[in-house]
Amino acid sequence: MIDLRSDTVTRPSDAMREAASDAEVGDDVYGEDPTVNDLQERAADVLGTEAALFVPSGTMGNQIAARVHTERGQELLCERESHIYKWELAGLAQHSEVQTRPIDAGDRGVVDPEQVQEGYVDATSHRPGTGLLALENTHNSKGGTAIAPERIAAAAEVAHDLGVPVHLDGARLFNAAAALDRSAAEFVEPVDTVMCCLSKGLGAPVGSLLAGPKSTIEAARRTRKLMGGGMRQVGIVAAPGRHALANRHRLDEDHRRAARLADGLADVAGLSVEPPETNIVLVETDRPAEGFLDDCESEGVLGVPFDDHVVRFCTHWDVDDDDIGRAIEAVGRVA
Repeated sequence: MIDLRSDTVTRPSDAMREAASDAEVGDDVYGEDPTVNDLQERAADVLGTEAALFVPSGTMGNQIAARVHTERGQELLCERESHIYKWELAGLAQHSEVQTRPIDAGDRGVVDPEQVQEGYVDATSHRPGTGLLALENTHNSKGGTAIAPERIAAAAEVAHDLGVPVHLDGARLFNAAAALDRSAAEFVEPVDTVMCCLSKGLGAPVGSLLAGPKSTIEAARRTRKLMGGGMRQVGIVAAPGRHALANRHRLDEDHRRAARLADGLADVAGLSVEPPETNIVLVETDRPAEGFLDDCESEGVLGVPFDDHVVRFCTHWDVDDDDIGRAIEAVGRVA
C-alpha cells in the first residue's frame, strides 16, 4: 500500500530507534531531562529564538500559544481555513475562551496587511479587542503553499503596530524554508512565537516545538502542564526529535516527488491538478472524492478527501520514486 494520506504516517528510522534506546533521560517536568533540554536548545538556535519548548503535538503547541498570548474574551484573527481554526476541535474557544474572527485570504492563504487592519477590533466598553494574529506556513488547506518571510513580516508589522502579538503555525515551516531556499529563522523573525512539527516530513514518531522569547516560553511551560502535557523521562522521544531536526535538509526530495506526482496526474482525464509548492498535491476529481478514494485504495493508494471533489496526496520519506510511479499508474486507472 502506498500511503499518501499525510506526512504524519512516516515511521522512525533505525537511527531514531537507536537514539531512543540510548537516550539519557530525566524528569522533564523538573526540567531535568538532558536530551529534551538539548533538543530545545538546538531548536531555538535553528529558529533564531531565545527559547523553545518540546510539546506532544502541534495542536497543543498552537493552543498553548493562544492561551499565553490572549486574555479570555478577546478576539483572535486567523485565516478562515487555517489549521488552528478548522482542525483543532474549537480549542481556541475551549482552552483560551477567545472569539475567532476569520479572514478570507484567497487561494494561497496569504493574509495581507490590509486584512489585518480591517479585522482588528479596538477594546471598548462594547468590543472585546483583538488579542492575537495567527498565521500559517505552509498553509495546509491551500495545498501546502509556501509563504515568503516578507509576506509574514508585512502582516506581522501591522499587528505589532496595533499592539497585537503574532503566532505562526509552522507545522510544516521547514517545508516552506526548503521550497523558498530560506533559513527557518527568516520566517520566524517577524513573529512572537512559532510552532513547528517534528513528526511530519521530518519523520519523528512524536513531538513538536513551540519557540519564542524566554519569558513567553516560561509561561508556555506552565500552560503545557495545565493542558496535561507535562512529561517525565521524555528523552526517549526527544532523541528521535533531534534526528528529525537534522533531517530538515532532505525535504527537497518530498517536494520533487510531489511535483512528479502532480505532473503525472495532470495528464489524466477527469482530474485537475495544481502544481504543488511543497509536498502536498491537491487533485480535483470529476467523481465524488470519497468514492474516488475508495477505488484508489483498492488499487493500493491511500489519500484523504479535502472537499466534495478534492483529494489530497502528501509525499514523505516513506515514499520513494518507484512508489510515485506506481501511484500515478494506479490513480490513472481509477480515473
